Amino acid sequence: MAKLFVLIIGYLLGAVPFGLIIALRCGKDPRTEGSGNIGATNVARVCGKGAGLWTLILDIAKGFVAVLLAQAVSDSGFFLALTALAAICGHMFSVFLHGKGGKGVATFVGAFLALAPGATVLSVLVFFLALHLYGYVSLASLAMAAALPIMLLVSGSWSVLVPTLAASALIFWKHQDNIDRLLAGTETPWKCAKPEA
Repeated sequence: MAKLFVLIIGYLLGAVPFGLIIALRCGKDPRTEGSGNIGATNVARVCGKGAGLWTLILDIAKGFVAVLLAQAVSDSGFFLALTALAAICGHMFSVFLHGKGGKGVATFVGAFLALAPGATVLSVLVFFLALHLYGYVSLASLAMAAALPIMLLVSGSWSVLVPTLAASALIFWKHQDNIDRLLAGTETPWKCAKPEA
């Protein structure tokens, strides 16, 4: 029962739409402006870098806290990874937004930073490398989502692999429009997406 409660709390934490809350405070709705996403990248585009940074921090924090709560009731790697997945699903399919939400990347980072910090840090380095080389946040996010299961596999973290693969697959699915634009050459590079003050 305690584990079920933690999974529900993990989902609800993930479901808090910090990006929307922050953007509304600056008089914008990220669901109808920019890319239409409530994540940090789009909030930065429509409200400025400060708002985007706060969105990033809070979206990372909710994933991190969800896994910390899970660690208080269990040391099972599979259960901790399942809680991470619950928080990511909360962000992507928020009960507060009628089943809609963001793409889950920051919450993915926060959750797995608490669960597997070494592998997550290496995956974040992959993100920054891809961003530096190609300039697309979406492509860098996909590279990171693909890298983390590989890092866990190499480190022998078998117990967390299945929920991690599920989380990575969901991130790819949520980025389908970005993937289509990347393939078509119409995706907007981060350096060209000038935030409004």
